[in-house]
Amino acid sequence: MTIPTEAVRVSRIGELVLLTQRALRREFRQVDGLLVGVVLPMVLMCAMVGVFGRAIDTGTALTYVDYVTPAVMLLCAGYGAAMTGVGLTEDRRLGITDRFKTLPIAGWGLLASQVVASVLRNVVATGLAVVAALALGFRPDAGLVDWLLVLAVVVGYVVVIAWWSVVWGLLVKSVQAAGAFSFAVLFLPYVSSAFVPVESLPGFLQGFAEHQPTTPLVELLRSLLLGLPMSDGTAWTVTAWLVGGCVVAVPLATVLFRRRGQA
Repeated sequence: MTIPTEAVRVSRIGELVLLTQRALRREFRQVDGLLVGVVLPMVLMCAMVGVFGRAIDTGTALTYVDYVTPAVMLLCAGYGAAMTGVGLTEDRRLGITDRFKTLPIAGWGLLASQVVASVLRNVVATGLAVVAALALGFRPDAGLVDWLLVLAVVVGYVVVIAWWSVVWGLLVKSVQAAGAFSFAVLFLPYVSSAFVPVESLPGFLQGFAEHQPTTPLVELLRSLLLGLPMSDGTAWTVTAWLVGGCVVAVPLATVLFRRRGQA
């Protein structure tokens, strides 16, 4: 008896939903991680605006809270997404991945569910960062379409970082090593136009800052949120970084999962 293709597609979607629910339930049971996800966006926003706001000259007419809010949004989203591989590494260490492989489910669902759960979790964390910014005086000048584009950019960023975190989680064997990926993601915004203008960075860092993905991402979010003119090619540069990141990371994660998932 041949199973209809449509029925298989529906069952795969159902599997993805169930596996995503499992990933989210595990996150909710880890109270320390949940608290970090809730508190970190607010603490970062208060620290950046309250501690450094008066000491940093942005070189623009923007207040520092307006200047830094897009950066903190990406910082919070990126940090949370970079922890995606931790859950996958823990499943491998405990043998749960091997048990799943004995079931008649699609292997890609195990990876995709971690990414989907990361997107849902980190969109909420990014929203908390925006709420904290509004409380500190952030006043966006964005319409509905602009906000939808901001959401699309944040989701795309989380997806890319989450897939690369999955790749890293498949390469390492310990949970601690999987969590180390977050340090690299946290470092990137500090060497960009996220918190200070590129021109204020040391000369040997400016070239890197101008050509790494965080700078065009932050500039695009600033333009959308604050109604600023957008530099030529910024949107295409962001699209290229996000699409290119997924094009490389997704097949790589799939290959590693097949070859090393039982390691």
